[in-house]
Amino acid sequence: MKMKSKSKSPFIFLLLFIICACALVLEASNNGHRPFKMEGNEELHIKRSDFPDGFLFGAATSSYQVEGAYLEDGKSLSNWDAFCHSVVGCGENGDVADDHYHLFLEDIDMMHSLGIKAYRFSISWARILPRGKSGEVNTAGITFYNEIIDNLILKGIEPFVTMHHFDFPQELEVKYGSWLNPEMQEEFVVFTESCYKYFGDRVKYWITINEPNLFTKEAYESGVFPPARCSEPFGNCLTGNSDVEPLIVMHNMLLANGKATKLYHDSYQPKHGGSIGIVVSCLMYEPLTNTDLDRKAAERAFAFDIGWVLDPLIYGDYPEEMHKYLGSRLPSFSLEEKNLLKNSIDFIGINHYSTLYAKDCINSSCSSIGARAIQGFVDITEERDGVLIGERTGLEELFVVPRGMEEIVNHIKIRYNNKPMFITENGYSSPDVYEERVDKILNDVKRIEFHSKYLAFLAKSLRNGADVRGYFVWSLMDGYEWLQGYDVRFGLYYVDRETLIRSPKLSAKWYKEFLMNKSDLIDMKASGGRRSFQNML
Repeated sequence: MKMKSKSKSPFIFLLLFIICACALVLEASNNGHRPFKMEGNEELHIKRSDFPDGFLFGAATSSYQVEGAYLEDGKSLSNWDAFCHSVVGCGENGDVADDHYHLFLEDIDMMHSLGIKAYRFSISWARILPRGKSGEVNTAGITFYNEIIDNLILKGIEPFVTMHHFDFPQELEVKYGSWLNPEMQEEFVVFTESCYKYFGDRVKYWITINEPNLFTKEAYESGVFPPARCSEPFGNCLTGNSDVEPLIVMHNMLLANGKATKLYHDSYQPKHGGSIGIVVSCLMYEPLTNTDLDRKAAERAFAFDIGWVLDPLIYGDYPEEMHKYLGSRLPSFSLEEKNLLKNSIDFIGINHYSTLYAKDCINSSCSSIGARAIQGFVDITEERDGVLIGERTGLEELFVVPRGMEEIVNHIKIRYNNKPMFITENGYSSPDVYEERVDKILNDVKRIEFHSKYLAFLAKSLRNGADVRGYFVWSLMDGYEWLQGYDVRFGLYYVDRETLIRSPKLSAKWYKEFLMNKSDLIDMKASGGRRSFQNML
């Protein structure tokens, strides 16, 4: 009997192996843990060593989204404070947020344990100059940011500072109408000089303005950001003109940017040796069909969104497409202003999350919004033939389209002569925005998958010669996501809204291992993310 069994054992073991292997594949499939692949069936094995040695990997936040302490130590009300406290405001607010104002030392220790080499954060204008240029510098605000900068450097983390990330003193809104008034340009220059003066000896990377294109559209076209100005068909606001005001606001922001960068280049860069740039919201636009009309529509979508900001700062004037379709409604730069703006930035910051389709509205019927000149006569959609362009995320306008990272970087590389670039934001929020189970929030395999795929396409663009010098995860921790409040979570760390305790998600473990060049994504997915969080960081 034993001899009989022995003679058949190889076949039995082989059969058992096949059965077990099939069971494991079936279990992985049932749990959504498919083999990790890029488009084209190329296996995905992205590592830190796929990027240059000096490449900066970091994480990002912004002042209103994490700081809290909204009226402490001399800070004045910001435009977002006033908006979120109003009847027509946000529902939730950043009064406490993540209480980074009091917990920043703990957060810097958290960054250090993660292994990041750069931290992108923003300075609250209302905390430095509570009354704008007509008031005094708030020494408590200077002390706060000095402590952040000093402790970052102590931990070997490069400060990457944004000076204007959507928030500014509400007094400037009341006094001027903020960015609708050219006076705001000088207010911004005075604010930036305070930043250069007090922090410039240690800050080597400056960002003037975060996403002026997104801010302008949200605040003055659709009217969902403060000061909530818009007109039909874009929105139903009490006042505003969606066809004209966004153009005025952007014009003033660009000139403010030009003056602030000139001040830095002339008076501070020679002794501090840093660099200064701007951050642009960079959706990638693909033609809805393979027709010439839709291909041109995708080009116009880029020009009326990204080119609106970058063409003046690189070439000294707005894109030709904007001149053609907007005519006299488009503000003009004087020769002196063109010279001020041309080649005024040292690098381009790219905030890239998603890709969408563009449809021509010049020769086709479109939505009432797509048929407007300020939209470049382009309709933007996420579907083609009833199929979404990518997997849904926690924000209805964002989809997972990893190839878009390579496409947008290459497009900017070609259009702007391979100006140095940083990916200043890239991140993922689960579509389960109201999910309250902490174990599911911490087990964020989808976020790992997102970052890994986008990084793989970024590495590909670098191999093809794109001068990209850094990548920042949005975001370090769950924070206040503007109109979405705290339900949409982008963080590597979960923040309990009651206790404010930070807990690392699985993505934090992955990012740490990635930065150590030893992340094993296949193993992490095969385990279904079922790991003890006690030993994460």
